[in-house]
Amino acid sequence: MKRVAKAIVAPGKGILAADESAGTMGKRLANIGLENTDENRRKYRELLFTADKSIGQYLGGVILFHETLYQKSKDGVPFIDLIKERGVIAGIKVDKGLVNLPGTINETTTQGLDGMAERVQQYVKDGCQFAKFRCVIKINEKANVPSDVAIQENAQVLARYAVICQSNGLVPIVEPEILIDGEHELAVAQRITERVLACVYKTLVDHHVYLEGSLLKPNMVTQGQSCSTKYTPEQVAEATVTTLQRTTPVAVPGITFLSGGQSEVDATVHLNAMNKFNGTKPWALSFSYGRALQASVLKAWGGKDENVAAAQKELLKRAFLNSQACLGKYGGEDVSEGANASLFIANHSY
Repeated sequence: MKRVAKAIVAPGKGILAADESAGTMGKRLANIGLENTDENRRKYRELLFTADKSIGQYLGGVILFHETLYQKSKDGVPFIDLIKERGVIAGIKVDKGLVNLPGTINETTTQGLDGMAERVQQYVKDGCQFAKFRCVIKINEKANVPSDVAIQENAQVLARYAVICQSNGLVPIVEPEILIDGEHELAVAQRITERVLACVYKTLVDHHVYLEGSLLKPNMVTQGQSCSTKYTPEQVAEATVTTLQRTTPVAVPGITFLSGGQSEVDATVHLNAMNKFNGTKPWALSFSYGRALQASVLKAWGGKDENVAAAQKELLKRAFLNSQACLGKYGGEDVSEGANASLFIANHSY
């Protein structure tokens, strides 16, 4: 597990999060005028997984949705085989979505622990080597949210998930996402992210999780989406790295940040700033992006077969730029309108 975790976040490599549910994939397809059918979802995913094999230089892993794991190309090649041919490690989303947490003000926990051991065993047989499980924390200062109840509940769920995965042969990616919804300042986001991560790692240790064989997928520490104060990439980098220094054990091989609704460019710029930040960083600082790797790809494809090559070119471009950001070598880009567009979705779920 340690070997797999380190391979996923090898220098210059990150993760393509292609684990959208059928419903969420339908919303993405609707944006380009396509119906949410099995075949349209399959065609789009084939586009991703048949990109030039050079993409293996930039991606260490791909997270799949259950449906996607068992889909094939038009030529009958299982997607997981296409992924392996590119030297990329296949992973699987194992949570079953958010549910309301009783006794709280619109806070949530995540379901999916029931029967997980059996599902994980099957996923290992089918070629997966890591898993992802997402919990969500909200910030609402006026309502004193997040509550201790929500933080502790989600930490317990993540720890139990991680133990189940490791007991059955999968590397767990632990994802406590703090949504960017709200008006809060950067300092508030930092304070709450520190609270959450400190609780998560205390709980992981209590459950005897093997940290060397795990990865963390957190939010970057940014101000709320509706905050009037704007912060520089350097300020975001300092707040994020400082938070990790205070909470995340050295034993963890890598931090694979989620993009959290940032534009493609902002997600790359912030990752680059963190890797250039002059401070102690014992973990690989990498990416696990869904929207921030795929928005331009979907737009370039538009559902048309003749645009597949152009869409794959966009995927390779974004993967390369984020690979450079992992190394602190991102030097900017010719920014398209789509790459600069906000990808924020209120109360995002998938």
